[in-house]
Amino acid sequence: MKDASPATPPLEIFLSDYTPPAYLVDTVDLTFKLDPTATRVLSKIAFRPNPDAVDKTFYLHGEQLKLISATIDGKDAQAKVTDLGLTAQAPDAPFIWEAEVEISPSTNTALEGLYMSKGMYCTQCEAEGFRKITYYPDRPDVMGVFTVTIEGSEKVKLSNGNDLGDGKWHDPWPKPAYLFALVAGDLVNLHDTFTTKSGRHVDLNIYVRDGDLHKTAFGMDALKRSMTWDEEVYGREYDLDLFNIVAVDDFNMGAMENKGLNIFNSSAVLASPDTSTDGNFARIETIIAHEYFHNWTGNRITCRDWFQLCLKEGLTVFRDQQFSGDTRGHAVERINDVLQLRARQFREDNGPLAHPVRPESFVEINNFYTATVYEKGAEVIGMLKTLIGDDAYYKGCELYFTRHDGQACTIEDWLKCFEDTTGRDLTQFKLWYQQAGTPRVKVGESYKDGTYTLTFTQSTPATPGQDTKDPRVIPIAVGLLNDAGEEIQATRICEVTDEIHKFRFTGLDAKPVPSINRGFSAPIILERDQSNEERAFLLAHDTDPFNKWESGRALGRDVLVRMVTEDATPDQAYLDALEAVARDDTLAPDFKALCFSGPSNDDIQQALVDAGVTPDPTKIFLASQTFNLSISQSLQDLLPRIYAEMQIDGPYRPVAEDMGKRDWGNAALAMLSRLDGGAQAAKQFATADNMTQQLSALGCLLRAEVGEEQNQAFYDQWKNDRLVMDKWFSMQVMFAKLDAAPKMAKALTEHPDFDMTNPNRFRAVFGALAGNTAGFHSPDGSGYALLADWLIKLDAKNPQTAARMSTAYETWKRYDADRQGMMRDALERIKAAPKLSGDLSEMVTRILNA
Repeated sequence: MKDASPATPPLEIFLSDYTPPAYLVDTVDLTFKLDPTATRVLSKIAFRPNPDAVDKTFYLHGEQLKLISATIDGKDAQAKVTDLGLTAQAPDAPFIWEAEVEISPSTNTALEGLYMSKGMYCTQCEAEGFRKITYYPDRPDVMGVFTVTIEGSEKVKLSNGNDLGDGKWHDPWPKPAYLFALVAGDLVNLHDTFTTKSGRHVDLNIYVRDGDLHKTAFGMDALKRSMTWDEEVYGREYDLDLFNIVAVDDFNMGAMENKGLNIFNSSAVLASPDTSTDGNFARIETIIAHEYFHNWTGNRITCRDWFQLCLKEGLTVFRDQQFSGDTRGHAVERINDVLQLRARQFREDNGPLAHPVRPESFVEINNFYTATVYEKGAEVIGMLKTLIGDDAYYKGCELYFTRHDGQACTIEDWLKCFEDTTGRDLTQFKLWYQQAGTPRVKVGESYKDGTYTLTFTQSTPATPGQDTKDPRVIPIAVGLLNDAGEEIQATRICEVTDEIHKFRFTGLDAKPVPSINRGFSAPIILERDQSNEERAFLLAHDTDPFNKWESGRALGRDVLVRMVTEDATPDQAYLDALEAVARDDTLAPDFKALCFSGPSNDDIQQALVDAGVTPDPTKIFLASQTFNLSISQSLQDLLPRIYAEMQIDGPYRPVAEDMGKRDWGNAALAMLSRLDGGAQAAKQFATADNMTQQLSALGCLLRAEVGEEQNQAFYDQWKNDRLVMDKWFSMQVMFAKLDAAPKMAKALTEHPDFDMTNPNRFRAVFGALAGNTAGFHSPDGSGYALLADWLIKLDAKNPQTAARMSTAYETWKRYDADRQGMMRDALERIKAAPKLSGDLSEMVTRILNA
């Protein structure tokens, strides 16, 4: 990465401009004298010249710092200071840099660097927050051994590594500054221990505010299971004496993997049956696993520069998906992973924010913590594993851990390990990291004389900065069924490498029914003429769970598209297929629930766009209402039995079996509520002994517009629990009908419990508004205007959250001229706001340039 000059930052930073750092770091000694408005940070850093450096300038990043003193080997450094950092004349030999700066944590509302959350000191340094703590070469390829001393009256004082006592910490493993962490406050902790497979004793702690301790047991259990899994599957042991987690209310992200001191958004670690849903428990389990797995894929081996972000994030997402699959079942986990990929990343790939998994340039790195880096990055790892096989994958991983331990690496370093262990050339495969956009694969087929031929033709649409794309390696898993529903060809990986690639299956008695891209083996869009009869056949008979579900989803999408464009009604064949799923006792309850979840709003919109039809969010909403009512009516005789059979006797357990039953039972409740006006939901709300059942019932009542009494009762019961209140705020907007959603969101911003400086509360209101598609796209433009108003307000305090929320506008070119005009006006108004941050400015500019 090419560093900013001391005077002004570049408009754009390019991967191709990377140069090694001028100076390397051996040791870092930091002393923090904590004070809410005047914290003093003393640094003592051992530097040495980098023999590989091209630029020999001694430059340290630093922002919003008051420099008190700076010396080199005890002499005044005569530093030249700007708003972005400082330069000094350094010797061409090892030397000691010492500096003292003053910062104000209590006024740091950006939640980046050292800040305060309700009286607690905490940090967030990824990607470039450490430069707001002290002067330092704040780049991931500069790694040092840190020793930290924390002075203050706080009961608990934590940092990375091992506890030396009296507020002093030492991390023996070299790390970049973005992994530095500090927490200080009056906290309580749940303590446990773990013994590694080599016999090392590790102390485990989850630190929380007083009153939250009862919500930590599940997180601790998830941590221990993650540690065991990483030893068993990847052979990775933990490497410190301590592993600490801290729950923080005000946090921009879900969690952060700082070495030995993970800092979590409270919503991503605190859980109890009465305040957390099944979805919360599953999310917490995944995030705890993800951050723990970063200890090796991110910390022990980190990124050379921020262009390599997918090296740690894509790989670690893939690992946490593996863990979740092993824990909760691979079929449903895979479907849920693909749902998230399509909802976020496919939309990103198909719009103005499209970028390669490894970007070639950026203005603000915070804007590239995207679904493409994370979710698509994970899909690329999955494809690599599919192509080379399980044994070769784990052998390559072992070489990666051995060869690059303690290093800052690149995608090339990662892929070279697999080339060396398999002898395979992965040059073409690397295009997945270099080319943006979702490949579209057209499928042709023919059958003659016992030979069935599949022809795949791949292409990738133009994306910003990339008009033409080369063919990629695409592993497409294919199985074949006969007309009796029997599998006659087990899953075969068709490795597509050319623009047009044919595959033949011989020795067949008749033309088969193909099951293509099983398990979603590649993140592509399949384009194939497929009848609804064949979809219904695969829904009934496919042995691949993903494609079984996918066939039903495609059926539902076709029905809804025809309802929107032709005023059609759901055909009986589709309703019969769903009934068959509902009656099939061999299918897992959570799988059934997914089959009845229906196509997403974005699915319908994209299908309309592909058909040359401009989506009308209001028409889609009304068609969906009719669609869901028709399904409920077709199953009205069956629903009471399903609901009754899915009820669970005994205490709440956050285990896959029980969660699946609640999923399917609450899906039945939602359908019943469309028929009985919410009568059964009211009973469930009154008797629920856990948050999953209570919140599901409340949602049904709000959807039926009969839950005013229960809604108030829920608020009264939980008004003092901040995380439950986030749910309540979100549901008010989520279930508001059409143009009532912007009005509800506006009213909630005037609620005494609304706090725009808390990212969770802001997202609860405006994330729900963006997710309420018909409401956000209200024909009067009130949704667009309201979000723009609040993004401008928030940007002055928290640019990261404002920039991420601006993606609500990214599909603005999909819609009719009136909506496009109103969204453009909203975006232009944001762009013209005075003192706009670089984070939000870049996002709005990219969206406007669609």
